[in-house]
Amino acid sequence: MITIGCAGFAVPATRYFKEYLFVEVQETQIHTPGPGTIRRWRREAPEGFEFALLGPRQVGQEGFRSGKVIETALETLEEVAEELDAKTAVFVAPPDFGPSRANKAALKEFLEWVKGRRFDRIVFEVGEGWKADEADSIADETDTLAARDPLQHGASKRPNAYYRMPGPAGYKSRYEDPAIERLAEIARDADHANATYVFANVDTFADAKRFKKQLGL
Repeated sequence: MITIGCAGFAVPATRYFKEYLFVEVQETQIHTPGPGTIRRWRREAPEGFEFALLGPRQVGQEGFRSGKVIETALETLEEVAEELDAKTAVFVAPPDFGPSRANKAALKEFLEWVKGRRFDRIVFEVGEGWKADEADSIADETDTLAARDPLQHGASKRPNAYYRMPGPAGYKSRYEDPAIERLAEIARDADHANATYVFANVDTFADAKRFKKQLGL
C-alpha cells in the first residue's frame, strides 16, 4: 500500500482534500493550530483521511533528552492529535544532532518513551551526518520508523517505510521529471507492506501530484 501526501497544506485545505488522503501538519512544530482551524480540517476532511503531526521543535532542541520542556510540548501535541484523530507523530532532529553515542542513546530512550504514549506510529528523521541504515537500525530496536530520502539513500529494507522528499537542492527546489520517474521506479521496486511518501519542498503539491500520476494512483 502506497500513501502519498505533502508536508503542510500548500493549497487551500478544501482543494487539498480532493487530491490526497494524507497530510503532515507542519504548524505543530512551532505552535498549536487554532481550535477553529482544527475543527474545520476535521469537518472538511474526507472519510479515511489521515493527519500526521510534526513534533514540536523543542524536542530536537532539547536533544531528545527528557524533561519538563519536552513533556509540556508533547502534552500539547497530544491534545491536537486527539482533536484530529491523528495516529502518527514525526520528530525531526536539528542539523547539529550528530550520530554520537550519547545522542543515539538519548534518541532511543525518547523513542521508546514516546511510543508508549498516544501515537500508534512514531517517525523520526535525523540529519545528513547519519547513515540511513544506521537510523533504520534504531527504528528496528524501538519499533518506530526512520524517515529517509529514497532518491539519496535508496529504499528501506523494512516492511513499513516513511519517505520524506526535501527537494533535490533544498526546500526551494522542485523535482524535475527524471527525478519523479526515478522515484516512481524506486516505489514500484520496493518490497514494502506499507510506504508513505511525503513531499516537503516548495512545489510539494505539484510534485506529489506528478508522482501520483507516474504510479497510476
